[in-house]
Amino acid sequence: MENTTQDAQAAANQVYEYAANLLVNEGKSPFEVRKALVEQGLDEESAKVVVDNLEAQVQDAKRERGQKDMLYGALWCIGGTVATVANIGYIFWGAILFGAFQFIQGAIRYFS
Repeated sequence: MENTTQDAQAAANQVYEYAANLLVNEGKSPFEVRKALVEQGLDEESAKVVVDNLEAQVQDAKRERGQKDMLYGALWCIGGTVATVANIGYIFWGAILFGAFQFIQGAIRYFS
């Protein structure tokens, strides 16, 4: 019984790895990935579940990355602004612009 469960889990992992490779690394559309899974012998409903789960995971990863980019971008921008306003003899345009760019990039990633 345990071997059957392990075999089923290994098969499921292979399906997910194959689908993730197509979706993320090869840039295939969700429709193309579902079609490829069906061609590999998976039924239509199972292929849809696999692709939907992967799309949700990819979206979560993008949102998480976007949050980090927004946080670090804001820190750079605010830090550069504070250092410039403190008038310690330098203007920190690089930090301000880099931070603003990273924040905007993170926001785009988070909200897309």
